[in-house]
Amino acid sequence: MSAAPLRVFIVAGEESGDQLGAPLMRALQAGGPCEFAGVGGAAMQAEGLSSLFPLADIAVMGFIPVLKRLPTLLARIDATAKAALAFMPDVLVIIDSPDFTHRVARKVRAARPDLPIVDYVCPSVWAWRPKRAPKMRAYVDHVLCLLPFEPDALARLGGPPGTYVGHSLVERAAALTPDAEERAARDAAPSTVLILPGSRRSELDRLLPVFRDALAALVDAKGPVDAILPAVAKHRAAIAAAIESWPIRPRLVEGEAAKYAAFRRARAALAASGTVTLELALAGVPSVVAYKVSRLEEAIARRLVIVPSIVLPNLILGENVYPEFIQSDCRADSLARAMADLLDDGSARAAQRAGLARVAERLAPPGGRAPAARAAAIVRALAEGGRAAIVEGRA
Repeated sequence: MSAAPLRVFIVAGEESGDQLGAPLMRALQAGGPCEFAGVGGAAMQAEGLSSLFPLADIAVMGFIPVLKRLPTLLARIDATAKAALAFMPDVLVIIDSPDFTHRVARKVRAARPDLPIVDYVCPSVWAWRPKRAPKMRAYVDHVLCLLPFEPDALARLGGPPGTYVGHSLVERAAALTPDAEERAARDAAPSTVLILPGSRRSELDRLLPVFRDALAALVDAKGPVDAILPAVAKHRAAIAAAIESWPIRPRLVEGEAAKYAAFRRARAALAASGTVTLELALAGVPSVVAYKVSRLEEAIARRLVIVPSIVLPNLILGENVYPEFIQSDCRADSLARAMADLLDDGSARAAQRAGLARVAERLAPPGGRAPAARAAAIVRALAEGGRAAIVEGRA
């Protein structure tokens, strides 16, 4: 007689969570029959999930947008928790988007204290609002971490146990690794320079003008470059309009394949802080990182942020391999000078390249297993063994 399918209620709150949820669903099904219910986007639906509602209903960011959508968000939280309880799952998996998914988890834990709950993606308690970590113990049994320092950070802050399963970008390392011809292109003239102003409209509004002036100053100092700006599809029109009047106009490319092809040939990059800095590190591209937020957000961050760097490769290494220019330091002249140093074959470029090789080593998946496979093993261990299961040895 065959075993009953594993019943998994899985909740993602935005596109990035959907991209993590789909491989996890595939890996869980590779280990045996599964039945899924919950909330997800197109990728998770392609794996068999019938989402309770579209991700667009809950994928909002920022204080004001959340306030405007608060009645809808509260209704979706309540409906999701009720659907999870009605499904009678063996395990609840919440993926990122803690403002939504953690509220669902708390409601489910109150009604089903026996149900194992796994959080896929560690909230950035190591960066800001660390008091969230011990509070998570009440409704999260295990955290699947994407960054290697996060399990220790959770333990230090009194949070739930966590396991580093590997970052999903590791699975794209081959697509980011240049071949011999592309490595040679990095030394050819004119130098290929990436312009990466972020993927959110607020980032574009604040960084595009600074990056425009920095690129012009760089060309004045070093001569012509081949500037490439990989554009997010939803913002391509706005970016194209913005760069129309730039004195040095970068070429726009769109789509992951074109973006990674540019990464493999790039000599240097000027980038907004974010996940893209990990992609640049895996591609071995020396970079300068910049970021600006509103004055209100800056004032809040000064009170809450507890890390010495906001750049992920720097946090992984425990040292500032990528120079970062934040807020008032984010000036065109400073960015241009730092970029000019990276175009030369000097000490700044050599130090970055050595550091970036160590980032790739630190991000290597534990035991050589794909992140989704390791994550699935932990989810199954908890589902089959209950909340008291010791998952680390079984993953």
